[in-house]
Amino acid sequence: MNLQPHFVHSVKLYFKEEGERWLQELPTIIKHVEDKWSLKLGKPYSLSINYVAPAVMSDGAEVVVKICIPGEGFLQELEALRLFRNNGMVQLMDSEEERGVLLLEKLSPGESLAILNDHEEAARIAANIMRNLVIPAPESTRIPTTKAREESLRNIVEQHPQGIGPISSHILKRALHIFAYLTKSIKQQYLLHGDFHHYNVISSGKNQWTAIDPKGLIGEIEYDLIQFMLNKLPDQGAINVIKRRVEIVTEELQLNKERLLLWGYCHTVLATSWGVDEDGSFNQSFFQGIEIFETLYRTEFGEMPL
Repeated sequence: MNLQPHFVHSVKLYFKEEGERWLQELPTIIKHVEDKWSLKLGKPYSLSINYVAPAVMSDGAEVVVKICIPGEGFLQELEALRLFRNNGMVQLMDSEEERGVLLLEKLSPGESLAILNDHEEAARIAANIMRNLVIPAPESTRIPTTKAREESLRNIVEQHPQGIGPISSHILKRALHIFAYLTKSIKQQYLLHGDFHHYNVISSGKNQWTAIDPKGLIGEIEYDLIQFMLNKLPDQGAINVIKRRVEIVTEELQLNKERLLLWGYCHTVLATSWGVDEDGSFNQSFFQGIEIFETLYRTEFGEMPL
């Protein structure tokens, strides 16, 4: 297969040897999917770490096929899709756990929220989608809590005592301290999307938008909005865009601005750390978010903890 280079790089970066084996098996999995559901896959979308493509069923119905590396992450997404059913989330039509396959409804016209150049309008749409998604956390679930994200950051701190990429040891430790404080002080747990941003909100009709690709996470709503804050930022004036996004979503959803800014700081440290490549390269947009969240917090609430 002639796979997108960035897709191949990302799969190998995040999944190492397991990812390489999965890439080699992908043509066989695609053939299995086409035979099992009597469909024909089209050209894949722009890919990240999963193979996603439109498909046409034998009766002419259009669907979307998502093929993931099987494992806990896939099972968490599958459970999240089921729990979010009829709550502003793309509909799951069928699945196969063994091969990590999801058969999903095809949203039309299917443009992502990233097409909007009006940052304030996009933030209001995002807040409305989040309002529809909000449901209490299930009593029994395999979906992890934000404590798992805290532990991920703790592992990074322990494995990189001198810092990682552009992030100093001091920043790593302070982010972990804040992460631990926020995790312990959550008052109400919700089922979260887990990867909520512009490219995971898709147009599904006139003035209608639907969320896709939930990772599945248990925590508070303020945390779930941070990834949205970090995406589609301008080359100049990113702090003003994030500041306005924070104002809009906290007002629309009646959220705690102080906690959102603290989550913004510690999650942005984590997200930047996740993206540090073997050659030391990193996501500059995410990295600038660390200073932005710190600045916004200091402006409104004074010095940050630690």
